Amino acid sequence: MNGYTMKPSQTFLSLCVLTSVILNSAIAANPRTKLSTPQDIEFIANCDQTKQYYVMLLPENFPEKLSDQKSHSVLITLHGHGSDRWQFIKNTRGECKAARDIAAKYHMIYISPDYRAKTSWMGPKAEMDLVQIIQDLKSKYNIDKVFLCGGSMGASSSLTFAALHPKLIDGVAAMNPTANHLEYNNFQSAISKSFGGTKQEIPHEYKKRSAEYWPEKLTMPVSISVGGQDKSVPPESARRLMNILKQINQSVLLIDRPEQGHSTSYTDSLAILEFVITQASQKKSKK
Repeated sequence: MNGYTMKPSQTFLSLCVLTSVILNSAIAANPRTKLSTPQDIEFIANCDQTKQYYVMLLPENFPEKLSDQKSHSVLITLHGHGSDRWQFIKNTRGECKAARDIAAKYHMIYISPDYRAKTSWMGPKAEMDLVQIIQDLKSKYNIDKVFLCGGSMGASSSLTFAALHPKLIDGVAAMNPTANHLEYNNFQSAISKSFGGTKQEIPHEYKKRSAEYWPEKLTMPVSISVGGQDKSVPPESARRLMNILKQINQSVLLIDRPEQGHSTSYTDSLAILEFVITQASQKKSKK
């Protein structure tokens, strides 16, 4: 099975499959290892020479010498609108806690960038910053795979970045995203500033950053959670994107909660993160 959706109308088989994912992911609630104390990293952005930041948590007992390091995967978390790099480090809401627990469980290097906080929406400068961060991590550590996740603005930005740079990302988990910036109408002042103009002025830039238009570029496992009552970031574009990805036989998981608003529970966040990690591992083993 390449993908499935959790909805009230799904078949019994799909319910059984998704239940097994959730039960397995619940193990992450009590990770065997811990993450280190957060390190606030400053770097000079190549694109405009400004000071930018990301927070890094290493797995417990991480060796300093590269020669002593085993390979580790990276989990990059992207914060929501109005927040900054500390949201996925300190916040106790389900999406943030699940990401930290998953990183600890899988001994991952955990990264939370500002990506031009607090109103990024993955504009060109935020995109270039994240490319630079990934390159920097790969130069310093023995990196296996890179996973990307986020909530709301961060979820939308995760899909955007994965579509723009599929060779850099091995799996993306998006919690309450939009996949279509041409039709999305909220937060337009911030988005136009980030993208460099309004959708009427530069529609090509909005299309470029809309994952729904580029499903063939999402070659990695993709998981998305949406709420049917979400007015902040309506779920329709994410649903359409997932339907297209299923049709082209990509590995996808959509958790669709018709009664829910603009949030993803801890359990659902664990499930979509577990999905992309396990699917990426299976994909690698088949090569």
